[in-house]
Order: sequence, then C-alpha cells, then structure tokens
Amino acid sequence: MITEEQREKLRGWFTGRLPEDLFASLVEVVVDREEITVIGRIPGPRLTEDVSAAERRAAVEGRIQEFRERTREDRVEVAREAEHKFGRKVSWGVECEGERALFTHVAAPVMTRLRQPERQVLDTLIAGGVARSRSDALAWCVRLVHQHTDDWLAELRESLEHVQRVRERGPDTGEVGDSPSGGQEDE
Repeated sequence: MITEEQREKLRGWFTGRLPEDLFASLVEVVVDREEITVIGRIPGPRLTEDVSAAERRAAVEGRIQEFRERTREDRVEVAREAEHKFGRKVSWGVECEGERALFTHVAAPVMTRLRQPERQVLDTLIAGGVARSRSDALAWCVRLVHQHTDDWLAELRESLEHVQRVRERGPDTGEVGDSPSGGQEDE
C-alpha cells in the first residue's frame, strides 16, 4: 500500500520533471504496485459556439491524438527515468474538454480461485453477453464495485495509510534479540 506522503512525492517529482509546456496542468498521478499513471489537462480545440456535438467530439478526439503524437518523445524520456527511479511502468493519459483518454496502461493478470457460486455469476454475465470470458466478467465486476463504492474504498485506503504510518513508527522487530524481554524470540 502506498502512503499519501509517497503519493505526494511522486506527484512532486512529475510536476518538477515534466517539460513546462507538456500539459496545461497536471490533473492526477495514480500509482499501484505495477504502474504509475500520469494524467494531464490539455487545451481543447478552438471551436465556434454553434458546432454540433459530433463535430465537437471529433475535434477533441483529434486534439488528443495530435497531442499524443507530438509529445511521444518527451513522454518516453520521462517515463524511462521514472521507471528506473520508482520501479514501476509509467502510463499516460489526458483530459480535454471533459473527455479522459489513456494512451497506454498496464493490464496486469490477476489469478484467483473461485467457488461454484462465484463462477456461476461470471458465467451468467458471459451468457448474457455482458462479457466474452470469465476474465472479462471478473474485470466488469471489479469496475462495477469501483463505480459504486468510491466513498467506501477511499475510507478504506485512508485507514490503510494510517496503519502504514503506525507500522513505520513501530519498533524494528526483524532483528534477533529485539523482543521485549531482551532475549531471543521463539521461532
């Protein structure tokens, strides 16, 4: 679990390291065990007020694609440094006119064992055309839980960060002879 302080240090490093004109602003730096995702805001295309919604969407899509191509070398250079420094892959995304687009991101495999009732849920999603495979169905379930439990997950993450801070302040128990009695601990 990454602490809020570690998250702030990551954001600070990217804020200081990114080329000055890469983003209009740095929106978010998200991190987990495998990946750091850097999302920045870019200016939208200049359009007149009377353009259709379809034209506006196409213009934003074009702006995002133009940004992706134009900034590729700079982003790759920063990513290489960050991957070396932090030991995680770096992914990129942008926000433009309320649209969010991820350019690259890690799809990490996750293995689990499921009992029959849990497998039946996944198989029902497949039969209903919601997912193509059990893997897709499980990813769909995780996205659904994430969508409906943001507040609860945020509270849980805060609690885990508190536990991490308490652990960091605790005594070093990894060494022989560090038990409260001063003798060796049972193995």
